[in-house]
Amino acid sequence: MATIWAVCRAVAGQPTRLSLELATLARTLGAASGGDAVGLVIGDDPAAAGKVLATYLPRLVGMPPTPARPWGASAAQLVIDQVDPVRDIVLVPADPEGLALAGILVGLTAMPVLVNATGVRWDHGLYVVDMSTFGGRLRTTSTFTGAGGGIIVVRPGAVTVSTVGVGPGLAELIEPASNAASQMPSDVEVVERVPAGIETTASIEEARIVVGGGRGVGGPDGFRLLAELAATLGGAVGATRAAVDAGWIDYAQQIGQTGKTVRPDLYIACGISGAIQHKVGVQTAGTIIAIDRDPDAPIREFADVLVVGDLFAVVPALTDAIRDRRAVS
Repeated sequence: MATIWAVCRAVAGQPTRLSLELATLARTLGAASGGDAVGLVIGDDPAAAGKVLATYLPRLVGMPPTPARPWGASAAQLVIDQVDPVRDIVLVPADPEGLALAGILVGLTAMPVLVNATGVRWDHGLYVVDMSTFGGRLRTTSTFTGAGGGIIVVRPGAVTVSTVGVGPGLAELIEPASNAASQMPSDVEVVERVPAGIETTASIEEARIVVGGGRGVGGPDGFRLLAELAATLGGAVGATRAAVDAGWIDYAQQIGQTGKTVRPDLYIACGISGAIQHKVGVQTAGTIIAIDRDPDAPIREFADVLVVGDLFAVVPALTDAIRDRRAVS
């Protein structure tokens, strides 16, 4: 049977939340299909991350990142070393690093790829992939032809994380050097660095609380108000595509069909109308609170609470109220 590989990213010795979801999915698919489930751990201190992932997967292979190479290039090196491109399934995170990895793998291995997966299951001898297309308006179901191997790019929130016992940790730690390295794109020289516009204390994929801003925020100054609220709550700042395209905030914070899917316990939407493309990225949040001047904004249809008011008055007042409550407690 095929091996299901979960490509996991380690940051400061800890797997990302999406990595835990991929590990859970790989284990589930392996159990259903009778195949092996293995995690590939790439990042800082993969052995430490492996101790966490050992509660999700029975076997893990790790590698620190290759110096002076992006994470995707290091991950591609390990995948090419380990995977049978004809029959194996490779689960890749649908974040910027994962998308870069998928592109490298398609170019170097000619493996087929299915993207924007919102669900993957084993059904009648096939790996069936549910995908969101056309801005979330349509759901499609696809599978791989031939021997069945391929790359599946999985969106965050597609899987509920679950553990199973405690495994042995990393079975193998590979040094960043292999025959695949010679096939990697040439290193590039960095000639300029542009800092991100809004700094947050957590990534939007990992944060339990996300404060999102849309066109109604009005500009970078408006996002600084959201950043203050997010910092007070210990959360992160997200944005719609319109705000990102306007240059008000970095693309890494974009939520929606063409950005990231988030699954926080609380999502506070500020000045966001609620287009279907954005709904796709936040609909798995635990609670959604929307702040908007328009009582008929489409976001009212899926928000748990709609605050009708000027965000430039509501957000600072909310931030002050939270600070005051914490000062008292």
